[in-house]
Amino acid sequence: MLLHIIARGKIGRSPEADLVDRYTKRLTMPFRITELPDRGGRLPPAPPGCVTVMLDEKGKQLGSLDFARRIGGWRDDGKRECRFLIGAADGFDDMERDHADLLIAFGAMTWPHMMARAMLAEQLWRACSILAGHPYHREG
Repeated sequence: MLLHIIARGKIGRSPEADLVDRYTKRLTMPFRITELPDRGGRLPPAPPGCVTVMLDEKGKQLGSLDFARRIGGWRDDGKRECRFLIGAADGFDDMERDHADLLIAFGAMTWPHMMARAMLAEQLWRACSILAGHPYHREG
C-alpha cells in the first residue's frame, strides 16, 4: 500500500524537511509526497481502493499502536493507497471533512504545517516499525 502525504505549501530546505526526509527514507512501505500551493491546485485523482486521512483539529487523537493497526488493517484489506492530507492555514471545511475516511489530530494544540508534516512522517515510520514487529518505543 502506498503511503502518500499530500500537503499544502512548500517545505523547501528547512529543519522540518530534514526530519521528513530522515523518517521517510526509513519507511518499509512505498511512499510519495505531493506538495500543493497554499491556495488552488487540485488533489491528484484518487485511485480505486484509496483511504483518505485528514490531519484536522477536529480529528481523533490516536496512539501510535492504534494508528499502526489502522494502517495495517487497510493494507491487509487490499487498499492500494492511503492519503494523508495536510491543509493550508485555514485547515479543511466541513464538506472536505465529510469526504475523509478518518480525521486525526496531533493533540489539542495548533502545530505549524511544516511541523505537522515532520510529525506525520515520524508516525508513519513508527507505524511501519510496529507492523514489522520492531520495538517502536526504543528506536530513534
